[in-house]
Amino acid sequence: MSNKTSVSVFWFRRDLRLDDNAGLYHALKSEYPVLPIFIFDKEILDKLADKDDARVTFIYQTIEHIDKELHTHGSSLQVYYDKPENAWEKLLKEYDVKQVFTNHDYEPYAKTRDEKVGKYLQKQNISLNTYKDQVIFEKDEVIKDDGKPYTVYTPYQRKWYQALKPFYLKAYPNKKYFKNFFKTNPLPIPSLKQMGFEKSEAEFPKVHYKELIAEYPEKRDFPAIKGTSHIGLHLRFGTVSIRELAATANTFSQKTWLNELIWREFYMMILHHFPHTATNSFRPEYDRIKWVNNEKEFEAWCKGETGYPLVDAGMRELNATGYMHNRVRMVVASFLSKDLLIDWRWGERYFAAKLLDYEMASNVGGWQWSAGSGTDAAPYFRIFNPDSQLKKFDPEFKYIKKWVPEYADFSKYPKPIVDHAFARDRCLKAFKEALSK
Repeated sequence: MSNKTSVSVFWFRRDLRLDDNAGLYHALKSEYPVLPIFIFDKEILDKLADKDDARVTFIYQTIEHIDKELHTHGSSLQVYYDKPENAWEKLLKEYDVKQVFTNHDYEPYAKTRDEKVGKYLQKQNISLNTYKDQVIFEKDEVIKDDGKPYTVYTPYQRKWYQALKPFYLKAYPNKKYFKNFFKTNPLPIPSLKQMGFEKSEAEFPKVHYKELIAEYPEKRDFPAIKGTSHIGLHLRFGTVSIRELAATANTFSQKTWLNELIWREFYMMILHHFPHTATNSFRPEYDRIKWVNNEKEFEAWCKGETGYPLVDAGMRELNATGYMHNRVRMVVASFLSKDLLIDWRWGERYFAAKLLDYEMASNVGGWQWSAGSGTDAAPYFRIFNPDSQLKKFDPEFKYIKKWVPEYADFSKYPKPIVDHAFARDRCLKAFKEALSK
């Protein structure tokens, strides 16, 4: 007979909070005391080039916060730095694990990881129970009447609202069951240094959105104004509940802001049904485009030295802060894929490395929208003019002055690396040629 302690395990991933957490709620209501764990996944971390990656610091600080919160309930967080299968092997040697609880993750790597871990646990007669937590609707919950997935946003949004019932926005009452955490003394957490990382000095946005959403429709397109919530980072790592956000927007009748959350779910649904879109165009004919892929021009785009101030400001903001205003994201993406005729995947990868709020589904979806190759995409002949976008959305150059101060002195600011009129004609020709085959 085993003298190991019998526990249920809750595995934190993209749901880094104790309150209103679906999988954790079900774990706490299970038969056994709940041991919460987190795995710093070597499969992911070892691929990160920047050893002061701000996202790792954000996760680390959040994990420390959760651990301290657990201490007040007489519990602690068991943290591993390892490949997931190895971490589970170690855990099972130490505890008699009866059940495992976690929340769904929809990205390709996560699905493969969960399948492997699920099979391993099954061999040990341990069930892996997963729950919907990071979206209001997932997978097949909002589909056409014929059972097929939507590929256009507007009818998807309409059906999303039709499907919405008050209970979908109700918070899980986790606090009522905190007494069911497994009682442990504080457990050691591997340090950032032990994992080969340094603490980032990046500033992370606080969770503040209620005061912004009332004026969101009027202010959201102007990058110099604090008109957006910067909530993406918290959604990415689950430090805030999607139910809380959607319920607040619904209560305020703030549909413009809620519609942005619905876009996120639309792209997650697309990635689930069309996993090839992570690396290939949703519309396969767009993979026939003959990209120019000039590496020097790509480098100029990355550094924010294209000679187009709105593009440059956006890229410098991204490089300095890990954030870029959404309107500017559309402009820089259009500029790369259409003015420079550089494969959208190059830009998607760069954003993936730099964005604090990087989510694969939204990033791929946004890039394919800009390139014209995705679902419900901007038509290929819609090519943003970076100069007219600047005049419209930063008419007083406040955003430009902040990120491209040398723009005031034309002798110091670089000439445009490409003429927009020439680039537009070249793009239309290349796209027409690819799409007519």
